Amino acid sequence: MSIETWLEVGPGVFQRRYDPLDVSVGAVVGPHGVTIIDTRNNPVEAREIIRDANRRFGQPIVAAVNTHAHYDHTFGNQVFAQAGIPIYSHYLVPRHFEQYEKPHLQRIQAQPELEPDKSWAAVELTAPTALLDSTQRVQLGGREIELVPLEPGHTDTDLAVFIPDAGVWFLGDIVEESGPPMFGSGSYPLGWPPVLQGLLERIQETDAVVPGHGRVVDREFVAAQAAKFSGLAETLLLAHASGTRPEVIEYSQELRNYWPDEFLKSAAEDAYRQLTQS
Repeated sequence: MSIETWLEVGPGVFQRRYDPLDVSVGAVVGPHGVTIIDTRNNPVEAREIIRDANRRFGQPIVAAVNTHAHYDHTFGNQVFAQAGIPIYSHYLVPRHFEQYEKPHLQRIQAQPELEPDKSWAAVELTAPTALLDSTQRVQLGGREIELVPLEPGHTDTDLAVFIPDAGVWFLGDIVEESGPPMFGSGSYPLGWPPVLQGLLERIQETDAVVPGHGRVVDREFVAAQAAKFSGLAETLLLAHASGTRPEVIEYSQELRNYWPDEFLKSAAEDAYRQLTQS
């Protein structure tokens, strides 16, 4: 069930928000076909994307893109792959699948009662077919699309998607609007701020930014979210340097108002683990 129909966020570039999870799906429409951005949570949901896109645009789907490895953005991959549609992603997605998504999927398929909302019985974990380790501009469906592998932030598989002639960015969960950004499953809270700062050097005031979840935002929104991450990273670094245990870190009221306690706990665990390993 979708929250709304396809919203044109730039010339020939569309966002559709789907439940569950208010996840963003993108469509870049060119003279020769459509590129879909993110494939949702399972085969049924992926087929819903294809049906909706075919009805709205009347063009063949020529490619798909994963903005990162998490299940709600990739577990529909098998439907696109079975149709012979190439899937672009960050080159580390297969590794992330092995470390995080595959064990999670296998656990729930063996005991679906643990997370009955997932509907994963028919999911076959399907890696993308076009893996990128550097920025590339590709011609898909007659549109130029820039695919930008990012340094570790939300995950180590984040991929920014930029459509230059429309001034539209799809950033996956490196930016979220419908709720505070989440940690865990391989997040890098200390690396997240510089990733956002690097993006802000390129995002223009007139650009549209499509988050992984929620409504379209702008550069000002991204800058405000980046400031929150910078404050969090500073707190975590100071706490680690002083020997403070992650469970007793004192956060500012601003950070506590922005992130729930369980999110902050997860961020601290990820940051401490990475600082210990470095």
